[in-house]
Amino acid sequence: MNIAPACDAAFLDRALEVARRAARAAAEIIDGCYRGGAQVTIKPDATPVTQADVEAEAAIRAVLREPFPDHAIHGEEGGREGEGEFLWLVDPLDGTKSFVRRNPVFSTQIALMHRGELVLGVSCASQFGQMAWARRGGGAFLDGAPLRVADTCEIAQAVVSTGNLKSLAQGPRWGALGELLTEANRGRGYGDFLHYHLLAQGSLDAVIESDVNILDIAALAVIVREAGGVFTDLDGAPPDLSTRSVLAAVPALHAALCRRFQGWNDAQAA
Repeated sequence: MNIAPACDAAFLDRALEVARRAARAAAEIIDGCYRGGAQVTIKPDATPVTQADVEAEAAIRAVLREPFPDHAIHGEEGGREGEGEFLWLVDPLDGTKSFVRRNPVFSTQIALMHRGELVLGVSCASQFGQMAWARRGGGAFLDGAPLRVADTCEIAQAVVSTGNLKSLAQGPRWGALGELLTEANRGRGYGDFLHYHLLAQGSLDAVIESDVNILDIAALAVIVREAGGVFTDLDGAPPDLSTRSVLAAVPALHAALCRRFQGWNDAQAA
């Protein structure tokens, strides 16, 4: 694989440290708002936004802009600024609904895409005291400890976690999920950052979601991949800016799970 000199290991290590610094800056703001409360505004798409979302994204952008003024940034609240081969993907507070309802399952997600490829990611869950990170070819880590997915090789042994499933429930693949959960060892619904961290550390074996945004999962895709897992959408395609679903799993199970969802879809369409 040819890697442009501008995106070699040394550059990625530097960029990863900057992303971690940005995540820590966001965490300070988010934790302060979580302790003290934050005003909630409803956006045109009927989703909530808080002072924490807006201020945390501004802090992240400021940290990223200083060393990388020529990089584009696409944030959940501020939209996209800039063009070029480097694009930062930022969700300052993934899980705002949880944040508002005093549920600590929320996180800051920061990823870097180079020429369409996700090359590094940071996932900071401040209320859990966790920061996970990874960069292309460098492995994945949780608070400095290496991450590795499990070696589970049979569905009957697998722990499967689900997240957002509204569109899956409305389509033909709902039956495939039902069959899978019947055959699996255990089904859970940890959601958001949490089940991806658990997958990367070997505590569960597959994550399935049908309603996501690339900003929600870009960093987590890099972390799972560098921990040895496979991360695609439900059709088996690698994540890109248009990704809306997730099938992430240990290597021995991913292909079989993908065939299940595709096969069920094809059968219902026939």
